[in-house]
Amino acid sequence: MTLDLWLTFVAASFVLLIIPGPTILLVLSYALSQGRRVAVASATGVALGDFVAMSASLAGLGALVLASATAFTVLKWLGAVYLVWLGIKLIRSAPRGGIAMPDTPEGIQAAPIFWHAAAVTALNPKSIAFFIAFVPQFLRPETPLLPQFAILIATFVGLASLNALAYALLADTLRSTITRPGVVPWLTRIGGGALIGMGLLTATLRRATT
Repeated sequence: MTLDLWLTFVAASFVLLIIPGPTILLVLSYALSQGRRVAVASATGVALGDFVAMSASLAGLGALVLASATAFTVLKWLGAVYLVWLGIKLIRSAPRGGIAMPDTPEGIQAAPIFWHAAAVTALNPKSIAFFIAFVPQFLRPETPLLPQFAILIATFVGLASLNALAYALLADTLRSTITRPGVVPWLTRIGGGALIGMGLLTATLRRATT
């Protein structure tokens, strides 16, 4: 994997991860109501779930690449279209004002939260579908796949872990920020724009190289 391709993956992943979705909101809620120990447990559970979901997705992609280069190319086109659709949907779903965090019950233990967060993240069909659409845009099937998979998984899971932990450890500051009107809508629009740009860029690059 070339450095510029990896940096593009890092930038795209960072923009998408920083948007405070339901998982991040739950981590923030745990941090404020239960303390950092439970919040960190939920954040690490999410990271484990991302690792499982992404590894499973890439295992299927690897089998597809080995079976048919044409099928993999078709999948990349479908993935590019899916990313554009996700971006449009994300922009249209941007809230008008601030967002409220979910309530969490009292007396929660860290271990159950860790495993619950891991299971929910790993078994979420939307996560697997996203990885199948997102990751192929950064793969080069003519080079060995295993090193590419290892780099992409380590990068994304590492960024996701740091992002969730940052939200957990900076809960007070970040809660007051993301609940302000206008902050989350702009973050959501930026993430949607990144998805659309990624899909369009993929199509443009393919058209230029054919």
